[in-house]
Order: sequence, then C-alpha cells, then structure tokens
Amino acid sequence: MITLWHNPRCSKSRQTLALIEEAGAPVTVRRYLEDVPTLGEILAARDTLGLRAIAMMRTGEKVFKELGLTKDSPDDILVNAMVAHPILIERPIAFAQGRAVIGRPPEAVLALL
Repeated sequence: MITLWHNPRCSKSRQTLALIEEAGAPVTVRRYLEDVPTLGEILAARDTLGLRAIAMMRTGEKVFKELGLTKDSPDDILVNAMVAHPILIERPIAFAQGRAVIGRPPEAVLALL
C-alpha cells in the first residue's frame, strides 16, 4: 500500500498518482492541505526521506519568504512552519513499506513499486 500526500491542483502530484494507479498499486490519497500532517508525521516523513527539512519544502512559496525562512533556518523552525502552513510541504510525497520519496520527478515513485 502506498500513501500519497497529494495536492490535486499540482501537475506533478497528479502525474505521480497516475503512475501509481497505472502500476496497479493500492494507494491511499491524503489531501495534506485539508488533512494537515501533525508535527510527529512531518518529523517521521523527514526521517523516512532521510533529508533535512528544507529539502521537503517549497521554498518558492510566498509564505516561505513572509515568515522570514531561509535555506539555513534550523530544522525545528522549518518543520513547525510546515505544520502551520502545509502549503510549504513539497508535493507529492509517497510512503510505502518504511520508505518514502518526493515525486519530483513523478517517476521517483517507481522506486516504491
């Protein structure tokens, strides 16, 4: 089972979902802008991805700049910003069997299939 943090307005997220469905893999879609991940879930996602928080953020979002965030901001500040403003979470993120990938490019999800 793949769990996909998905934003249907995002073309990369839609492409990633289509790849999963075309492969016939079971998928649970989580619209993370509506069903906002908790602090614990974002920390777990970061750890599963094996990345710093900044690598799972949309740094070009207006709110990133409005909050005064930078690529050098501490992880705890960045993670809390994602909890408060889920639009900052890079999309999509796919999880399966204790692994995770960011679907940029969408083909990255193939590593989970």
